[in-house]
Formats: sequence, C-alpha cells, structure tokens
Amino acid sequence: MQTTNPSGRPKVVIVGCGFGGLEAARKLQKADVDVTVIDKTNHHLFQPLLYQVATAGLAAPSIAAPVRSLFRKQPNITTLLGEVAGIDPATRSVHLANGDRVPYDHLIVAAGATHSYFGHDEWSSVAPGLKTLADAFEIRRRVLLSFETAEITADLEKRRALLTFVVIGAGPTGVEMAGTLAEIAKHTLSGEFRHIDPSSAQVLLVEGGPRVLQAMPESLSQKALEQLERLGVEVRLNARVTAIDANGLEVQTGGGADGSPVDSYRIDSSCVVWAAGVAASPLGRMLGTATGVECDRAGRIKVEPDLSLAGHPEISVVGDLAAAMSHAPGKPPKPVPGVSPGAKQMGRAAAANILRRIAGQPTVPFRYADYGNLATIGRNSAVVDLGTPFGPLRFSGRLAWLFWLFAHAYFLIGFRNRVVVMMDWAGAYWSFQRNARVVADVQGKSES
Repeated sequence: MQTTNPSGRPKVVIVGCGFGGLEAARKLQKADVDVTVIDKTNHHLFQPLLYQVATAGLAAPSIAAPVRSLFRKQPNITTLLGEVAGIDPATRSVHLANGDRVPYDHLIVAAGATHSYFGHDEWSSVAPGLKTLADAFEIRRRVLLSFETAEITADLEKRRALLTFVVIGAGPTGVEMAGTLAEIAKHTLSGEFRHIDPSSAQVLLVEGGPRVLQAMPESLSQKALEQLERLGVEVRLNARVTAIDANGLEVQTGGGADGSPVDSYRIDSSCVVWAAGVAASPLGRMLGTATGVECDRAGRIKVEPDLSLAGHPEISVVGDLAAAMSHAPGKPPKPVPGVSPGAKQMGRAAAANILRRIAGQPTVPFRYADYGNLATIGRNSAVVDLGTPFGPLRFSGRLAWLFWLFAHAYFLIGFRNRVVVMMDWAGAYWSFQRNARVVADVQGKSES
C-alpha cells in the first residue's frame, strides 16, 4: 500500500548519488512521481578520475559537482544531505542518523562500495584507500609530504623509506596510481629539490595475483606490465601482503599450486596506498538483515532479475551494492561487473521498472551491455578492450591513451568540468606540471 503524499503522487526515494543513483534520478525526471535523493555528501563524484586528485593532477571541483546543482531543473526532485542509519521495510521508511524518517513507496538503494582490507581494518590508518575526496586529499598529503620530509632528512635509511612508494593491488586504480606516482617522481618534481633527487624514488606495485589488470585479456595485461616497467614502476606479482604498519609492510611470496617455497620479506615505506579490495557499503548487510535477503561475501545484496529484492518488489538495489546478474535472451545469466557503466545501466533499469510497476505493467530483467574496459598507465600509455558487434577491439599505447582521455572527459558531469579537465591535461602534457600540488594542512586534519 502506498503512503499518502501531499501531491498525491508516488514517492520514490533514492539512497546515494553516485553513478547508479544519479542515472535513476535522471530517468525519473519527467515522471509523475516525487523523488527524494539522500546522500551523505553534497556532491556527485566522478570516481574514475579520483586518483588524479590524489596525485595533484586535477583539483577536486573538476571531478565533482554539487548534487543540488545537478537537479535544479528537476522540480520533482528533493535533495537531502544525510547519512542513512537504517531502512524499515515494514513501515516503508528510511531512517537518517539525525533521527528523521523519510517515507517511500518505492526505494532505490545505490549506496556504493567502500574499502575492504580482508579482515585487517587496522591497516586503514597506515594504508589509505581511494573512494572519496577525503581519501584523495589524504593520499595527496602523504605523497607530497614524503618528498618534503625526505628533503630535510639526513639519515639515508629514513630518506630511502620516505622515497619508497608502495601501491597494493594492480587493478585499474592501482595501475593508474603507480604509473602517475612514477611520472611525478621522474618529471613533475625535477629540479625542485636541492638535497634529494626525486627521480631516485622507488615506486612499487604489489599484486597478490599472477598479473596486473586481471579483468582484462592476458595480452593487454602483459602490455600494461611492460608500459609500467618503462615508466620505472617495479611490479611484484604473486606477492601477498601479510602486515602493514606506519613504517612499511610485510610481503609473502610462494606457497602456491606450483609448490614454490614460501618466502617473506619487508619493504620499508612511509607512503602506502591501498587499492586491493572493495566491499559493499555496510548498508547492504543492514538491508539484508531487515528484509531477510542474503548477501554475498563482499556484502553485496542478492537481487532478483529486475533488480528488486525477493519479497520486497518496492525495493531495488543497484551499483556496487547489488550482486546482480545480466539476463541476455538465450544466454545463461552472467555477473554484472562492478564498474561505472554497470551502475549507470542498473540505475536507469531500476527506475524504468518502478515506472512499469506504477503503470501496472510487468517488470523486465536487467541486461548489461558490456562496452569494454579502459585503463591508463601514464603519459602516452594505456590499454583498451572494447566490445563491438564484430568482436573485441584491443589496443594499447598512445592511441589507447588518447581514447582514454576523450572517453573520460566526455562522461564528466557538466560542460565546464570537461573544458577545465581538458585544459589541465593539455597543460600537464606539455609542461609535466601538476598544478594541484597544494596541501592545506600538513597534519591531515582538514582539506578543501
């Protein structure tokens, strides 16, 4: 039974304004419904370029847009800044941390993902991950202050640790971060220090699996590895991190199916970045408990083919929070990858199914259109794996890098952001400079 609304229209609540939530809200722009978007931040973040804020290539406003400005021309949308503390399916209401309750007739949960330290949450303070602007500011602070501290450190062993940068995890974020750190050391900071040589910095990419970019074809993984090594990144594969502290990390190799002996060693480093694990927002398990729906090991809640929850068709879950399957006609269901195109498509599909329910029509199963994967490694270096009607199109190098640049600029929110980012990239390409190398608080208490 629908809750009453002053307007008499169905009330749709969307939790989260990432890629999935934003697309769902846009899909409902002209619908005869009232929409409330709830997010714990006041901005939509273009996460694929977040590492560029962390490495001082872009300023935060270039990849973020105020949520309210995105919906200023959609009078049927209300935006609330708040953190969701719970969802009550019995009363069809969303509970906020401040005690307020927001009723709904239909609910879309798009709360996204957070870091997973595989049971070692204590590592988060010494190896920050990269999911939010606050994370990016903290990593940028640590990277820049490592060079600054090395400049005033006479002890050679301490200086070596300060100039050793470790990225854990060789997925797209880890590869992009490691490649960019190598460029900063070898080009951006050249000539700026008097007591250290920034190009002597060591950038390590540590991966527990057998290759980088494991979601990509093996041929592109190999090309990515070669491009990383040309940039000066030292890649260590089949290397499992067993401990991290403020002064470095412990790594274990061997002991695999090949019967190789187990070996352990330590890396002294003052700057470690975590890019190895992703887990669904805690809201997933919270919602699973409230509805009796099972969650997978990563905390993603299992959804029906139309992205709703079993026994609760009024609740849909999209994006990184959903353990969703793609249901293509005549083919077995396939898991939907945790990438931004998947979240966008799920957001639109969930909103479309809500409109079908309101109209008394049957919902349709979600079908994911896979357009491929992109990853940049550094200047003139990238790999592209595109899906086409004629089969996969795979290429690397400068052409792939240009394709990556224009694709990411195109999908940015807002014309101004596209222009600013392209101008920043052009300036950085010709000058090797990164103009966002500003740290507002060396203690890391706040940043803007």
